[in-house]
Amino acid sequence: MTRALQTLFFAIACSVLITGCSGLRLVDNDVASFAQWPNATPPAPGSSYRFERLPSQQSGLPQGGISGMELTQDQLEAIASSALSKVGLRNSPSAAVFNVQVSATTRYAQRNQYNSGPGYGGMGGFGGSGISLGGGSAGSFIGFSFPLGMSESPLFMREVSIVMRDASNNAVVYESKATHSGVWRDAQAVLPAMFEAALQGFPTPPAGARRINIEIPR
Repeated sequence: MTRALQTLFFAIACSVLITGCSGLRLVDNDVASFAQWPNATPPAPGSSYRFERLPSQQSGLPQGGISGMELTQDQLEAIASSALSKVGLRNSPSAAVFNVQVSATTRYAQRNQYNSGPGYGGMGGFGGSGISLGGGSAGSFIGFSFPLGMSESPLFMREVSIVMRDASNNAVVYESKATHSGVWRDAQAVLPAMFEAALQGFPTPPAGARRINIEIPR
């Protein structure tokens, strides 16, 4: 092994050791948000909403073979509700001024020992289709050891979506999506960070795609 290669491995080992002690991991999200408020007037803090569901979301079970859902719609809406409350909205179906539709899809790429990038291995798993991935990283891991393509863990590619409509006329006033790829299986820990990222900048998000990093416990 050359001195340069030895130095590289030593630097990686030190980095993993240091970040592994932090007790945190990084959920790096590619986010695109769009707002079109009536008369260019964003909603006031405390504005109310209710969730609405597509026919495919009416079931109480995850629909892995259909829409790529890892969680039930009830679980997903509970996660989204927490994120919406952080930006000043409250869930009040009887007095809602907005209808909110949320969704999450997941695919995964099974990687082999030596070629573990998203372009290798067979696609399978939850079957979500039509996911548009940005520059998501399989290697932005805080506390994940040696992201050098040697792991056989599958790469999970997730997307969350929030669509908000004016309840009076059903016009879309806000839309946001966040995508993330990583090796963590625990959707109940990763998806809250993704919804939080999707709502960054609400109600007047910056134009264009952006990267938003959220740290969560390991």
